[in-house]
Amino acid sequence: MRALPLFPASLVGSYAQPEWLIDRARLADRFPPRVRARELWRADPEHLAEAQDDATLLAVRAQERAGLDVVTDGEMRRESYSNHFATALEGVDIDHPGEALDRSGHPNPVPRVVGPIRRPEPVQAADVRFLRANTDRVVKVTVPGPFTMSQQAQDDHYGNPEALAMAYAEAVNAEVHDLFAAGADIVQIDEPYMQARPEPAREFGLKALNRALENAPGTTAVHICFGYAAIIHERPSGYSFLPELADCACDQVSIETAQSNLDTSVLKHLPDKTVILGVIDLSDHAVESAETVAARVRRALPYVDPERIVVATDCGMKYLPRQSAEGKLRAMAGASEILRAESGR
Repeated sequence: MRALPLFPASLVGSYAQPEWLIDRARLADRFPPRVRARELWRADPEHLAEAQDDATLLAVRAQERAGLDVVTDGEMRRESYSNHFATALEGVDIDHPGEALDRSGHPNPVPRVVGPIRRPEPVQAADVRFLRANTDRVVKVTVPGPFTMSQQAQDDHYGNPEALAMAYAEAVNAEVHDLFAAGADIVQIDEPYMQARPEPAREFGLKALNRALENAPGTTAVHICFGYAAIIHERPSGYSFLPELADCACDQVSIETAQSNLDTSVLKHLPDKTVILGVIDLSDHAVESAETVAARVRRALPYVDPERIVVATDCGMKYLPRQSAEGKLRAMAGASEILRAESGR
């Protein structure tokens, strides 16, 4: 992996999908899909892969133009952060879905586990190869976490929440290794349900997450958040599950601080982790100034060394208008430049 500057700028994962690719109004008018939602795509099935490739290139170029140091594929091929991977596994009936409560407490159709969870082949390796071939910057790819997927499923097979999470962990671990082999510099596991359901996360979620990360041959990250700002409007003032990640095998922890105005002193509990610091408010389409973003980063500096900070968005930018998303990328990269100048490096 190429060397990164001080205060590198990065997306968490997703970028704003174009209106010509996906029906953004229908996407925003529902909870994130856990089963497949093919009706959201505007392109005909025979042209969809090409359209997703084109959208990925646009997302990559937007990140490069803005000055981001770490680039993702923007998750252009996904209907949600989790269903792209979760519905590609064996042992899951997606044609006859089950039901589970979303983190907001509302029932949502979810994959129904009817047999052993297995990953028959790599799911996102081709996506990483496409990304790697189209940028010379550090590249990151995201995959949903085993605990979160276990909470987004109806278990009609294992009859034990921990056993289900560990089965997902085996599948994620195999995927993590294949993503690095395909050219990823950083692999991030998304585990928002650890925040939403901290008790079972403490009971067995961290164990499953560490199994998913076992023997990873490159830099790994874990993202934990309060949910998409477009859907979950109220933010708690602090995390219910965060210091526990000090015992996680990951190298980096991705958190949000902008919309929640998080008390950043909690970061002192992660002394050995690089912090992917969310400092872009996704609840407001207005573009922050670079100085506003830099001020949000400074709030963390009493508790995290500058060398351990990555400047990032609070969560995925999937639901933002593209113009807003582009402006916020520039503000984020501008903040990194301000902070580097202040540090003299």
